[in-house]
Amino acid sequence: MKKYCLNLFVLCLSVLCILPMQAFSSDSKSTFSQAELDQMLAPIALYPDSLLSQIFMASTYPADVSDAVKWSKDNPEQDGDKAVTAVQAKSWDPSVMSLAAFPQVLEMMGKESDWVQNLGDAFLEEPDKVMDTVQSLRKKAKDEGNLENTKEQTIVIEQTSPEIIVIEPADPAVVYVPVYNPTVVYGTWWWPSYRPYYYYPPGYRYGSAVVAGIGFGVGVAITNSLWGRPNWRHGDVDINVNRYNNVNVNKNRLDASKKSANWNHNSNNRRGVPYRDKASQKKYSNKVAGADKRRDYRGRDNNRDIGNKTRDAERKRAQSALKKRGEDPAAARKQLSGAGGDKVRNQVSKVDRERGSNFNSGGLRSNSQTKDRAKYNDFSRSHSKASSQNRSRNNSLSGISHQSRTSNNYSRGSRSRSSFSGGGSRARGGGRGRR
Repeated sequence: MKKYCLNLFVLCLSVLCILPMQAFSSDSKSTFSQAELDQMLAPIALYPDSLLSQIFMASTYPADVSDAVKWSKDNPEQDGDKAVTAVQAKSWDPSVMSLAAFPQVLEMMGKESDWVQNLGDAFLEEPDKVMDTVQSLRKKAKDEGNLENTKEQTIVIEQTSPEIIVIEPADPAVVYVPVYNPTVVYGTWWWPSYRPYYYYPPGYRYGSAVVAGIGFGVGVAITNSLWGRPNWRHGDVDINVNRYNNVNVNKNRLDASKKSANWNHNSNNRRGVPYRDKASQKKYSNKVAGADKRRDYRGRDNNRDIGNKTRDAERKRAQSALKKRGEDPAAARKQLSGAGGDKVRNQVSKVDRERGSNFNSGGLRSNSQTKDRAKYNDFSRSHSKASSQNRSRNNSLSGISHQSRTSNNYSRGSRSRSSFSGGGSRARGGGRGRR
């Protein structure tokens, strides 16, 4: 008995241990783990806030980013505000257009297309967690002594709870993209199975600053093209409306009466790239232009009551049009119902019978009808006679045109007759020969 109770206790304990693991496994399918977020954000967490927010927004449009990468390769002389102006005719999302100013960033994103899509999905799914991860990485870099004020950047510490670390260009009109090794700048990397990649621009000289901390390439002159800024406390991106409208002159403009606006993902610019998690699928897939029409085309009716009301209204309009022409289907159906309808139907049947009887007896036929009937009978007799002669001719002459088939049939008949005339033994021998 004691052994049974012990085994039961062990079984229950095992079940209790397995259930949380199953729940975690289920959740992990729809969310990125902290290890994955650290790995994903380490290469860009030390970028200036304005550039980082543009990368967050643009990564939610992977197909547009891919096109922008190709355009940047084909136009290597273009950067800064001029490059952003040059791509205004494109159908890309404005956040992707703004990255045309930074060929270095686009080249990095082009080399890691899977990383781009994962970053965008993570930002759509859990923006708060993404931004918290950035702040955690910045704190690690600062604690290691690798995040300080330089001639290229200014570090601002907002004494809040939790502490917020802001990175701004030292010169607002010139933005430098930092270059660093993520496995070094944050200290010893703490996820051995999730090591981040790092990117060095082509032609960049590997100096001691990059080996030990952060280096900078050539600055990019820019004024209006970076119009987003992370709202660290609310987990979203604030848009500077004035800057945004100054660069997006001909389209995609925002309400100029407002100084700022919150960024919202535009699912129409997703261009068919699937969303990773079910929540994003549900939130954004139904907002794609024409989605309701496609559902109707596929035979799905989201609201049958509305469909029924529409059909009823169309039916009433048709009935009203008939009444105006002096026709009333409803009144006609009423007259044909019950005893009145039986009377009408009996009268129609009586007329049909009289017409049939008169036609057969010839009592009510006119002269023209009689002549037509006589012509019809003469034609029928001549047609029947000709058909009979043709059938007789066909039966007696069939097969003459096929001489080889006729010859074969004749030979087969001769052999059959000779076999029977030769006696039973020859016939049996012929049978064995055919086998």
